[in-house]
Amino acid sequence: MTQIRTGPSLTQQVYDAIANEIFDGALPAGAHLVQEQLAERFGVSRQPIQQAMALLKADGMVAEIGRRGLQVTPLDLDLMRHHYDIRAVLDGLAARGAAQRCRDDAATARDLAERGDKILKLGETAVRNGAVGDQVRHDAEFHGLIYEGSGNPLLDRAAEPHWRFLRRAMSDVLRHAQLPDEIWRQHAEILQAVTAGQPERAEELMMRHDLDAAGALETALRRRPDEAPESKKTP
Repeated sequence: MTQIRTGPSLTQQVYDAIANEIFDGALPAGAHLVQEQLAERFGVSRQPIQQAMALLKADGMVAEIGRRGLQVTPLDLDLMRHHYDIRAVLDGLAARGAAQRCRDDAATARDLAERGDKILKLGETAVRNGAVGDQVRHDAEFHGLIYEGSGNPLLDRAAEPHWRFLRRAMSDVLRHAQLPDEIWRQHAEILQAVTAGQPERAEELMMRHDLDAAGALETALRRRPDEAPESKKTP
């Protein structure tokens, strides 16, 4: 029987295109989004635009501004912290699971070590070149490798919405402030603990890495005088 292969839906393609422009700063906070103009620009009907806008609203990247349509929202620092708190737990669980598998299977350990080392080199090169998009992309690849290595296919899926939100925060900060090179040193340390089969240490290092990153991002964003992000007090 011939299998039907499908690519991303129009809605997903529009979502990805707009989200990437928000991540890259082409659509800064406050940018006005008019659905008719977007439909014409992307060469699609209004339906996938409306559906993509609904997804972007659900992810907190755009908000309605009355009859004027929608606009890109400023970053909410409290919400960013909440995303990081959840991601730290998921990432820690992934690191523990990956380390347990490496402890039990030398082939898995060798595979993760080899693939992880390549990502580390790419990330370090991106830092030296000041390539913001590549830094964020390779960071996601590293964490994706740990999710995969955990053997739990639900972890990557559970973490995905948090990554969507945090990718924007990471990109925004890297365009305006220099995060410490410590990030990639920590990645190397996490990879070493995982491939050495040390579950407790791998989990601890990963959770500390995520929470340290949250603190660094928040500090950098609060220091920016040109665009003060939101900080809502939640009940």
